[in-house]
Amino acid sequence: MKGWAPGGAAVANVEITSINVQRGDVIQIGGQPCRVADLFQLPGGAKRLRFESGELLTMHTRTRLIALRMLRKW
Repeated sequence: MKGWAPGGAAVANVEITSINVQRGDVIQIGGQPCRVADLFQLPGGAKRLRFESGELLTMHTRTRLIALRMLRKW
């Protein structure tokens, strides 16, 4: 699904894993949207995500989530 954000930027729902998660991705957790502020590589291919709110989430190699991602214009 693709849409438009209030600022006019194009957005899309994308499946993310520990391999392709990016800063700025918005993941809905417990009904609350959480924007990824920083990523830390962990052993075994896992990543620890730090959200703008300060909370942490560890994505293991088998974790699959849906995120809202801003699409860049080329």
